[in-house]
Amino acid sequence: MKGFEKYTRSYFLPPESSFDWTKKDYIDKVPVWCSVDLRDGNQALIEPMSLEEKIEFFKLLVKIGFKEIEVGFPAASDTEFRFCRELIERNLIPDDVTLQVLTQAREHIIRKTFEAVQGAPNAIVHVYNSTSVEQREQVFKKSKDEVKQIAVDGAKLLKELAEKEGGNIRFEYSPESFHNTEIEYALEVCNAVLDVWQPTADKKPIINLPSTVETAMPHIFASQIEYMCKHIKYRENVVISLHPHNDRGCGVACAELGVLAGADRIEGTLFGNGERTGNLDILTTAMNLFAYGIDPKLDFSDMQTIYNTYERLTRMQVSMRQPYAGDLVFTAFSGSHQDAIAKGMAFMDEGKSGNKWMVPYLPIDPKDVGRTYDSDVIRINSQSGRGGVNYVLKQNYGITIPDNMREEVGYLMKGVSDKNHAELSPADIKEIFYDTYLNAEKSFSIPECHFKQEDGIIAEVSIKIEKDGKVEVVEAKGNGRLDAVSNAIKKYFNITYTVEEYSEQSLSKKSSSQALAYVAIAKDGNEKLIWGIGKNDDIIKASIQAISNAVNRGFFS
Repeated sequence: MKGFEKYTRSYFLPPESSFDWTKKDYIDKVPVWCSVDLRDGNQALIEPMSLEEKIEFFKLLVKIGFKEIEVGFPAASDTEFRFCRELIERNLIPDDVTLQVLTQAREHIIRKTFEAVQGAPNAIVHVYNSTSVEQREQVFKKSKDEVKQIAVDGAKLLKELAEKEGGNIRFEYSPESFHNTEIEYALEVCNAVLDVWQPTADKKPIINLPSTVETAMPHIFASQIEYMCKHIKYRENVVISLHPHNDRGCGVACAELGVLAGADRIEGTLFGNGERTGNLDILTTAMNLFAYGIDPKLDFSDMQTIYNTYERLTRMQVSMRQPYAGDLVFTAFSGSHQDAIAKGMAFMDEGKSGNKWMVPYLPIDPKDVGRTYDSDVIRINSQSGRGGVNYVLKQNYGITIPDNMREEVGYLMKGVSDKNHAELSPADIKEIFYDTYLNAEKSFSIPECHFKQEDGIIAEVSIKIEKDGKVEVVEAKGNGRLDAVSNAIKKYFNITYTVEEYSEQSLSKKSSSQALAYVAIAKDGNEKLIWGIGKNDDIIKASIQAISNAVNRGFFS
């Protein structure tokens, strides 16, 4: 591919890297979550949310469990300012939720921002300026000392205004484009800001380290975070926060490795909404913890409502393959996957997993996010197999196909799906199954049957066979009722075959439920099984119907 020569690696490795974070197996602490959906996410929308839409989204975030929510850039527009004031004046902020607002390190913008948060029960004023080489040289045309002074002046004004305002106001500073800033210089600027704020245990400031444009591999980012955590001043009284973007598609990986490297807090959005390729997806990051057996302190159990509300308010679409939330993320079409899932579910049902989730191909239980097994997990198309078809029929209709019949039924469904170039719904599968083995066109039927027992297990039967509008009575004996009926059929039509399999099942646990009977016959010299099924309240009538259907399919279809 032409053009690669003009690109260089635009990130900065720390002067020392211990890589201690690589020795950890998993994240053992839950980071503080901060949603930036209403600021970073909203500003990236084709049509930003209205005031009332933002209020509804804020309520959704509170319901999910976010305790820190960045609600906007109040100085950017009247709508942004009014939204902040509405939340405060209408008492929409729970006591345990902190409002966060963003401001550039410019005096008039900082003052406007403080006007917006007056009266907030808890607030974080988040000030930033860009520190990267490109921004210093190309945009601001300022030296390192001049850029650092912008950050220091902004920090001083925040402290001054907070002291006048009173209330519970905390501070946050971001060296924007941290990823693309010389790491020693980023540390120098952050420490200069902290020297102004003089962190204490009861009012810890936040140092937020954003990969504003993701340009390095996740392990590089983690090494940068580790260096900052080890060398930042006042570390025990400072919250190290991450704000990953997703330009390389590695936002979640950067966040996870960054937490391993020592970060305490993460900023991101639902479904990764944000400019360009988006922000870190907090939903995925939190659910990854959940899948490791750690309570993420965010509640995504009603995923469909979150999904629907997000799409309605943002006019964005959630991908069908979005981790944990997409329409198809728990769905298996592949036959081998379906078979493994079905066996895993049976293993769970039998209590063999020790109350631990251990189902192949399903990293979490779909029910934990409000999904269902019957319509979400196994769906049938031309790639599906016998295990999947049996699972769908069992889950939806209580039909359990005999083991030796499943391959034939699987190929039957695959063929129909392939011919129609369409997925088969559970109702489609049931209809095809019954039309093939139960309701297929018949050359003959058995409208009436009478038994009498003699000599122990020997049964004698008198049946009526109706064919071509004529009804004749045939009598026969056999080793049991089904064998007697089979012998009568053979006698009448002068045919030979063997009954290879017979099974039966109830379609529910009720005593009055219908029963299904399955019969497989084989013609002489032919190993291929020919199946028929019967359905009736009376299992004897169901079994007679099953053998009649099998013979019809084998000899007269």
